[in-house]
Amino acid sequence: MISEKLLVDAVSAFTGPLVIPNEVEESVEMDEQSDKEIASKKQRDQMLKLVAKGFYNELTKYGVGKPEIIRVASHLLDNLLAQQKKPDKDVGYYNGIFTLASVKDEWTERKQLAVEPVKLRPLQKQVVSKVVGWLKNPAVRESFVPAFPENESKLQEYFAEPAREYFSIEYNGEPVGIVGGENIDATTGKLEMKKLVGESGLQGKGIGKRATFGFLYYTFMIRNLNKVYIHSRDINIRNINLNSRFGFELEGVFLDEIKVGDKCQDVVRMALFKPLWLQIFSPGG
Repeated sequence: MISEKLLVDAVSAFTGPLVIPNEVEESVEMDEQSDKEIASKKQRDQMLKLVAKGFYNELTKYGVGKPEIIRVASHLLDNLLAQQKKPDKDVGYYNGIFTLASVKDEWTERKQLAVEPVKLRPLQKQVVSKVVGWLKNPAVRESFVPAFPENESKLQEYFAEPAREYFSIEYNGEPVGIVGGENIDATTGKLEMKKLVGESGLQGKGIGKRATFGFLYYTFMIRNLNKVYIHSRDINIRNINLNSRFGFELEGVFLDEIKVGDKCQDVVRMALFKPLWLQIFSPGG
């Protein structure tokens, strides 16, 4: 039997050493770059389809008929042309509001983080009764995927499970909501974030934004995890935009994933990675 080495030597004697041309190496690199560009374009196209579907749903919900939607599309083009003349400088990340220095870190001494005037402290049992009251609002209860338990004793058990970690959101010294992580996976360094500001009359005060930033600080800087992801029920353009300003990016859309009443709804998943978050919110980032 002829050995593999003898075959190689025999071929080399006639053809010389096997050399991969530079053109082939460059072609491989170009193919890899092209694959990345195609994947990025597909993700962008998915985001645009998602936004378009959400916008269409919002229009029909407010009674806009199909012929009027065509007129809306025309107005959108008008606005696009206007924006090309005068770019919108206000669109961007929340790094104009927050940096890492915005967080008063007293975790080691007091188990407390503050993004004034909001403070985060580990969730206490006495706050859970308030959560039960907040969840009685159908709009609040049905915004979570899956929904929280409605019974107080089951909710206490729910928050006590080791794969979860929740904080009370305090504003002016009073608990007004909760924020925390579920499905905490220390091996892969990721968790799912959920947030609820339940007290009425507090919209527009930036409580939710500060609580979100404080929890992201805790996840990335104290727990040293690498990824935070969120699920939202159906397509809410306002939430997508808000989360994007923290650095979250669309990971996927699960079509007709859940059923609410007699209707199926989509579930949107967005994710944020620590390196990007640090790049955005480090001083001078």
